[in-house]
Amino acid sequence: AILASLALVGIDMTALSVFSGALGVGIGLGLQKIASNYVAGFIILLDRSIRIGNVVQVDAQTTGVVSQITTRYTVLRHAGGAEFIVPNETMVGNIVQNQSYSDTRMRIATTVGVAYGTNLDLAMESMQQAASTHPRVLADPAPRVFLTAFAESSIELELGFWIADPEEG
Repeated sequence: AILASLALVGIDMTALSVFSGALGVGIGLGLQKIASNYVAGFIILLDRSIRIGNVVQVDAQTTGVVSQITTRYTVLRHAGGAEFIVPNETMVGNIVQNQSYSDTRMRIATTVGVAYGTNLDLAMESMQQAASTHPRVLADPAPRVFLTAFAESSIELELGFWIADPEEG
């Protein structure tokens, strides 16, 4: 009845069919993305490749602790307090570095520049001792210090140590 009345008023049915076809394609493409996120969410929840508490890195800027997994998205909490809402399709379709998948231990490295002329043995020993006395630093493997570069105004030393609880920051 509606189509007949529109034809009697003078509205061209061809234009209406083209418009409704375009609307259907647009809705279909939009729902396709939503459906793929839901399917990816079920995959994540069933295969448990990512769990709450894991430290993951999705790309160079998106790193954090998994704080929530839903069927459509995963929430990552960055150490600075920001939260990233990552679509599950991204978590399934891209490379995700799970830093605590099978082992929660994680190596952390920090670089310290010391002046030229510094007693390097004493500096390296002091850095190693400072790391060893921290309660979160693991004794095995022990903290190690390496000379990494002769910079323009300093000698760069890298202190590497392991922790067992990366979700604490």
